[in-house]
Amino acid sequence: MKARRYLPVVLSPALLAAASIPGSPAQAQATGESPQNVLAAQIRLQGFACDKSLGAVQDRKRSKPDHPVWVLKCSNATYRVSRFPDMAAKVEPLR
Repeated sequence: MKARRYLPVVLSPALLAAASIPGSPAQAQATGESPQNVLAAQIRLQGFACDKSLGAVQDRKRSKPDHPVWVLKCSNATYRVSRFPDMAAKVEPLR
């Protein structure tokens, strides 16, 4: 039986950023998407209406490590989106 050879993996900053929490600014930049589009797509998958995403701002007061909180403004509503790793986002309509 032949022994398998494994090559060492070198993680670049771009790969590390892409592996971060989905929807974070680092991941959005690494994939070429804006955070507002990533958040809008996620809340649409969860059944919320967001016709056109107009902007997303991270709520630094409510955010914690591994738990970013965003305020997403859509053309038809505004939402507070709390994100946890490997879980659905908690979405609160604001207006």
